[in-house]
Formats: sequence, structure tokens, C-alpha cells
Amino acid sequence: MLTASEIKRRTEAIEAALKDGFTPNKIYGGRGASIAEASRRLGDVKRQTLQAQVDDGTLKPDWSFYAEPEVPDGYIISGKSTLCDEHGNVKLEWIKTSLDKERQQEMFREALEAFAERLPRIKPVKPPPKTAQDLMAVYPVGDHHLGMLSWSEETGSDYDLQIGETLLSAATDHLISSVPSCSNSLLIFLGDFLHYDSFESVTPANRNILDSDTRFPKMVRAGIRSMRRMIERAAEHHGHVNVIIEIGNHDISSSIFLMECMANVYEADPRITIDTSPSHFHYHAFGKNLIGTHHGHGVKMEQLPLIMATDRPDEWGQTSFRYWHTGHVHHQNVKEIAGTLVESHRILAPQDAWAANKGYRAGRDMKAIVYHREYGEVERVKFNPEMLNAAR
Repeated sequence: MLTASEIKRRTEAIEAALKDGFTPNKIYGGRGASIAEASRRLGDVKRQTLQAQVDDGTLKPDWSFYAEPEVPDGYIISGKSTLCDEHGNVKLEWIKTSLDKERQQEMFREALEAFAERLPRIKPVKPPPKTAQDLMAVYPVGDHHLGMLSWSEETGSDYDLQIGETLLSAATDHLISSVPSCSNSLLIFLGDFLHYDSFESVTPANRNILDSDTRFPKMVRAGIRSMRRMIERAAEHHGHVNVIIEIGNHDISSSIFLMECMANVYEADPRITIDTSPSHFHYHAFGKNLIGTHHGHGVKMEQLPLIMATDRPDEWGQTSFRYWHTGHVHHQNVKEIAGTLVESHRILAPQDAWAANKGYRAGRDMKAIVYHREYGEVERVKFNPEMLNAAR
């Protein structure tokens, strides 16, 4: 017969294991990991003895001390497997999850509402009274990663959904007001505009866990607002606005939604053209200039000139100045390859924790580049986050 103090000692050992995350007795159809852990901590009571005393009611631990492990929103725990050694000590545990169908349907409804929110067809914006007919302004938007979370104590700079939206708005105002009113303009969203692509903040291909600030619908709303503001601001200053939304490795699906969304919003405005091609390579010709765009995750920079010549042989033969604009690597790199300038662009967002811990320290900026119809690039203006801080 166990004394009251011994019953208390053994019960408290099980409850302490529960508080530390070891699973309750026979949960998910298996023996409780908390029993084995309590036996190990007690040192003088075998796991089988503790299990028998729990089964016959001698020990009555409070199983509510165990907290279910967190799983991604939209999933539920369907099972758990525990691997113990010959002494009953827990070596490994596997949490099995399955879709919570009701929650998944609710989240999809939230996403649809986010995409549909405040998206009436836009009436055409009044064009500027006079534009430079031989000039085109190009605005490459590097990987903006809206929805990313960065903590200054960990990475050196703060970043969240609001900061990302504010930065792009300030860069848009500064750059557009700093270049001439051109007959043409080209907005290039170079991919990874959104930080993640679904209700799970992971990369689509490898499912690497990402530092995220917010819920998916809020990120979508901010992305739509930011793109619309930039497009409409450009339409006030330039004669025609062309928009390319590249497909990134973080937003491979969302980029398609965004380009189709923008095309529907501006379908009534003849001065705004949205490229809705699902290709990972896009092109735009202006006079003797041929511009190619690609996120940068698919091929090496050295391959891009030949890809351009193959994809656009007529424009290649008719132009003298050929350019590629890419993102992905988050730092500036310019190479002249076979007479073609291939450039990767910096971004406005800071590095996340992963990049900071890897030692990446690229500068941050966004550019406006002006091209002449006959002479190629003739002007370049930059905006960096310090300019926003100085204006406050």
C-alpha cells in the first residue's frame, strides 16, 4: 500500500512531465510519454509500475496540464507516434496532422473576400498635359516580401506589413516625382512581392518556415493596395503605364492572382496595360531598347541574353540596347554579357533572421531608370529607406 506522500510524489512527477510537453496516458492510442518521463525522473519506480497504478486509479494525475502542440491554422492533430528506448525514455515523437475541413473552407472564404475587397473597375486617370515622347521611365520593384517580419534586435532593422507598405509608397512618390513626365512607363514587380503564398508561412517548393507578420488575407489586401497606388500614381505622371508582375519562388501562385486582379481592375483604362502572361520571362520593347524581366531563380544571369535572342528574335534584331532586370538575390549585380546588360536589383526590405544569420548585408534601395527611344539608358534615380527616416 502506497502512502499518501508517495502517491503525491508520483502524481506530481507525471504532472511535471505533462507541463513539459510529454503526452498524457494512452493519448492517440499509445502509452503516455509522460509516464515514461516520470519514471525516469523518479529514478526508483519502473514505467510499468506507474502505468499500472494509473490504470487501476491509484494515481490520478491532472491530464489537463498537457498542452496540445501548435499546428498550422487549418489543420488538426490526428495522431502522434512516440519512440522510446528499452528503458521507456522518449527518443522521438511524430505529430500527425490532417486538414480541418471546416477551417480550410473558412480561410478560403477569407481569401476570396480579401481579393474582392474594394476592387471596382477604375475609371481612367486623367493623363498629364504634356509628356516627353522619346522617353520611358522604368521602375523595377525588387523582392518586396510584404508580410515578412524582421526584428531590429535580431536583424538590424524592423519590418512588418505596415512598414513594407509605407516604404513602397514613399519610394513611389519620390521616384515618380524625380523623373520627367514620359510618354511611356514600365512598372516591373520582380517577384516575391508577397512573402508567402498560402495560409501557411512557408516557401511553396521546399516548405521552409518563414518569419511572417500577419494573416494571408491581410497580406493580400496590402499587396493589392500597394500595386494599385503605384499604378495610379504612374498614370498621373506618364502617358502610358505598362505593368509586369514576375513570378517569384515565394509567391508562385499569388503573382498570377495579382496580375489577373490588376488586369480586371484597369480593363477600362486604355492607358494602363497589364501583362498577364504566366511565363517566367517577360519582354517589353521601346524604340531601340529591348527589356527582359525574370525573377532570377530559374536560370543563371549568363543564360539570359541567349534566352532573349531565342524568345524575341525579331525585336533582338531590331534593337541596339538590350537589358535584363532580375531580383531574387537581393543585392545589386550588373554584368555585360554579349552586349546585353543583365542587372539584379536591391530591395527595400531588410534581411530576415535567416539571411541575417547567414551574414548577408546587402544595401537597400529602389530605382527609377529612364530610357531614351534612340540612346538607351540616360538617367537613374534612387530611393533608400534612410530618406524616409530623414523626412519624418
